[in-house]
Amino acid sequence: MVIFAKVKATYFMIKNLKKEGKFSYFEIGEGKPIIILHGLMGGLSNFDSVTNFFAVKGYKVILPELPIYSLPLLKTNVKNIANYVRDFIDFKKLEKVILLGNSLGGHIALLCAKLYPEKMEALVITGSSGLYESAMGESYPKRGDYEYIKRKAQGVFYDPAIATKEIVDEVYATVNDRTMLIRTLAIAKSAIRHNMSKDLPKMYIPTCIIWGKNDAVTPPEVAKEFDELLPDSDLFWIDKCGHAAMMEHPNEFNTLLYNWLTKRGI
Repeated sequence: MVIFAKVKATYFMIKNLKKEGKFSYFEIGEGKPIIILHGLMGGLSNFDSVTNFFAVKGYKVILPELPIYSLPLLKTNVKNIANYVRDFIDFKKLEKVILLGNSLGGHIALLCAKLYPEKMEALVITGSSGLYESAMGESYPKRGDYEYIKRKAQGVFYDPAIATKEIVDEVYATVNDRTMLIRTLAIAKSAIRHNMSKDLPKMYIPTCIIWGKNDAVTPPEVAKEFDELLPDSDLFWIDKCGHAAMMEHPNEFNTLLYNWLTKRGI
């Protein structure tokens, strides 16, 4: 099973999380809304640099905590999480949003674009699942083997040093929590079932694809296929970069995305 990077949210984010009804989220900035969707085992702070950059560029940046570990087990699937995002957009009374997602978050964003295009202005995906079945993993993780988990976490990045002890410890704790592990496997299997290759040609939302050239989780061929299938997409590469471009090369990621949004008038 592929292990995705997970980092605890920064103290600032934790302190300023808003909890309203069934939603828990961090919000900063004013302007056009960018909603960021984290990955299967990815924390909000994976997007620290994106959040800080765009909050001062005229955007309202919102990071909801996705209910991956809180939905009833039978409802733990990508469609229900996409519905949760729709409900969140309605709750916030937002008209048109930019959805940005990494890994599973990209998959959820794509599904929202398919199901609720009227709520979308643009889509941004990086290291997204949705096409490449092995991206979500197929084997049961070795729960008690710390070195195995460490190697998996390091494999997410081009530079294995980015997988700090804190990241490895968080992933290790997750896969050794039986309840969380069951839901992790449930959502992974759901993502594999929801292959979107037939849906993408019908999705006309402007899409920015930013991909690591050295992504071992969702290889470069996946990005090329997304770009070929989506009718209105632009593909950008980041060299010496793995599965989490916004973490590994934050400045380049932000510049590419900001220039694309500016060019598109978004």
